[in-house]
Amino acid sequence: MITEISTQPSRSQLAMNLLISLSLIPIATTYSSLSIQAFTKNKAVNVRNVRRTSLSMYLNVESSSNKVIIPSLSDERHLDTTQIGTITVPNVGIGTIAWSSNNLMTLENPDIEDLVRVACNENSAFFDTGERYGSHLKTAFGLGWGETERLLSKFLEKNSNSISDAVVATKFTPSPWRTSAESVVEACLESRKRLNVDQIDLYQIHMPDVVKPFRFLGLDDSYDEAYWDGIAECYHQGLVKNVGVSNYGPTLVSSCYQALEKRGVPLASNQIAYSLIGRHNGAQQTVDLCNELGVKVLAYYPFAMGLLTGKYTSDSLDILAEDTSTSLLTSQRSKLELKDLTRYAKGDGKTIPTGGILPLLRVMETIANNRGKTVAQVALNYVICKGALPIPGARTSAQVRDNIGALNWRLSNQEIDILELEADNLGFAFDGAGLKKTSEKFVGYGYERWSLS
Repeated sequence: MITEISTQPSRSQLAMNLLISLSLIPIATTYSSLSIQAFTKNKAVNVRNVRRTSLSMYLNVESSSNKVIIPSLSDERHLDTTQIGTITVPNVGIGTIAWSSNNLMTLENPDIEDLVRVACNENSAFFDTGERYGSHLKTAFGLGWGETERLLSKFLEKNSNSISDAVVATKFTPSPWRTSAESVVEACLESRKRLNVDQIDLYQIHMPDVVKPFRFLGLDDSYDEAYWDGIAECYHQGLVKNVGVSNYGPTLVSSCYQALEKRGVPLASNQIAYSLIGRHNGAQQTVDLCNELGVKVLAYYPFAMGLLTGKYTSDSLDILAEDTSTSLLTSQRSKLELKDLTRYAKGDGKTIPTGGILPLLRVMETIANNRGKTVAQVALNYVICKGALPIPGARTSAQVRDNIGALNWRLSNQEIDILELEADNLGFAFDGAGLKKTSEKFVGYGYERWSLS
């Protein structure tokens, strides 16, 4: 729904009103350079070069209309959806990479069971999983394949009618022993069995074929094209409804898109690390290309592993995601991950300026205050506004409820510009933490790296 407000302000008053509406005047006056897009009915209004003195002295607004367009969405919950190929899903998904059973012998986890129940009841049951997902040591050592798929299936079956209402995406993991299209079909059949479904809603290739333990012997043939043939075969056999990829940059996306198109198979999605502080190294270019091709981007790490919820600087922020003080602050992070995340959060005076991410969080907090939202919801809504679908990891029903609060509203263009400007002014970007990097994977014998760009 679009609301029109008819006004006749001066150019400087219009720009000032835009900033006042965000309650960002104190913040804006500290910018060395500010570029804000204030959109009128017929053209954009540019506000540039706000220096470190009086804001009004430096406003330069060009306007050809006296009507400011303010977008708004209905408050009715759960109508905020998008398309991934043939399936309709809520604009926020649920990542399951940190799920695991509380029992090494059986599939039990009351918190996750409650999460699944709440997601189904709230019409927000879009789950992203994978055959390699799980957090127990047995999974890390290759013994827990499929555990998260089985866990999800078990809890979905406990909720009446949920197995048909829920949407489940899972992944094929490229591995050295998987060298053919048939290996993809075989893996798909196993995932389908573990999930207890006739068709998988979305079947994705987990990453480019980079795991090459014998590269030093010259054994580094790529099987990406064989995997594309494999997911196409899964599609044609009716094992899956849609196919996607993960961690593909523009070059691989284009190649895969064309290869599948020749086989009459649409590429539905591409899952990459993407957030307000994770738009570098080809991520934004990938989002732009995918939006152009009609390939939906699924964004993992939309919170930058919690940094954009404020949980690592909670002493300075009041508006955090629900349940932050309990579940998130005691999250299952390794010491190495916590060390890196603390460096991002507070800075080290070397690679990360002192103060870390705090300047950006203060801007996010102001926007959250104005909208009655949490900082985490602002982070998710930003990703949605960029045309991607955020897949935040969740382990409790409280986290799912808070994530749902990112739906049915949108940040304004002005808010997006200010957020991006402040993020760019940090002087660093998020590349992951510990062994969990955004463009490399620890695979036992070392790291394998790739670049979206």
